[in-house]
Amino acid sequence: MPDAHLCQVEDLMSQAEALTSLRRYIHERPELAYREHATASLVGELLGRWGYDVATGIGGTGVVATLTAGHGGRSIGIRADMDALPIQEATGLPYASTVSGVMHACGHDGHTTILLGAAQYLATHRRFDGTLRLYFQPAEEAGVNSGAERMIAEGLFERFHCDAVFGLHNHPGQPAGRFLFRSGPFMASGDKVTITVRGKGSHAARPHLSVDPVVVASSIVMALQTVVARNVDPGAAAVVTVGVLQAGTANNVIPASARLELSVRAFDPRVRELLRQRIEALANAQAHGYGATVEIDYVLGYPVVVNSDAETAFAIEVARELVGDADVDAAFEPVMASEDFAFMLQQRPGCFLRLGNGIGQGMGEGGCMVHNPRYDFNDANLPIGAAFWARLVERYLPVA
Repeated sequence: MPDAHLCQVEDLMSQAEALTSLRRYIHERPELAYREHATASLVGELLGRWGYDVATGIGGTGVVATLTAGHGGRSIGIRADMDALPIQEATGLPYASTVSGVMHACGHDGHTTILLGAAQYLATHRRFDGTLRLYFQPAEEAGVNSGAERMIAEGLFERFHCDAVFGLHNHPGQPAGRFLFRSGPFMASGDKVTITVRGKGSHAARPHLSVDPVVVASSIVMALQTVVARNVDPGAAAVVTVGVLQAGTANNVIPASARLELSVRAFDPRVRELLRQRIEALANAQAHGYGATVEIDYVLGYPVVVNSDAETAFAIEVARELVGDADVDAAFEPVMASEDFAFMLQQRPGCFLRLGNGIGQGMGEGGCMVHNPRYDFNDANLPIGAAFWARLVERYLPVA
């Protein structure tokens, strides 16, 4: 039976108001990828005040904090992301973003505050034996050349070793405080594809003198609908979405070019490669059939988030101890969104979990989807998330 003195949610409830104030302070002052200077400064200042050894400028604006207790040789890493999104906030909240066109529309303000809450608790009580690493990461939203990639490339795990690494993300549409886990592939890879169609422009009244890139682009869009439907095993999940189709500036002009932008997602590396092959082949074939050409810029983004079995089982056990079986889903459905924590899981065993943010769509209910101008992090999760991280550390690095 776990030690009754391990962290409980009730131990963080006395800090709920302070954590809420801190989260809303960060929310008011959002910063885009690799510009998280003020956020990183605040994080570093607080961690230093609590007794952590703080390193800054890791991966650009990243912060790594280290705290050792006892003489144990094991180490654990926990990551939180800090960056915001280029979205104009429309919540009307009293603590809404004060930066035009930028907001915390994905809850990274909440993720950062949760880890800070756990950091303060662990520094105060120090009921663990070993080394704690806290990774406050920039630029999760970058899509490519992200904060996790850059921190790893700069020697994150060599300089600040951990035996296992953990992270979390809020999840609108599930009850606040509900922990969601899945061992193995949990979140999809995410790639970006830009297809530029080169045709021949002409007057709209003389289409026979043109190679119309709008027609070619439209044909490519329709052909791409067959990739998942007819090339991917029905038992595998995949998405090919055309999010951008742009061409021309006037109704009486056939333009010389058109541009498509795609979002491509999969849970299996083999399916990911199949999607690339079919997209490139179809785009070239469609263009060739009309006498046009295409230029394809296929950018591999984040890989699949793959949770290791042992670390996921351990995290599930800790969550059940903390909140009970009813608020833990140990086999949640795969999430088609992507996440650059995947790069960390390629380097170390670990688990990325999700924490329900609320179901309702009303103000403060937390059910509004992320990347939405009306999204807000559910502050009821702050003490729950902080208690989970604190207990996870105490259980992973137990005092003899």
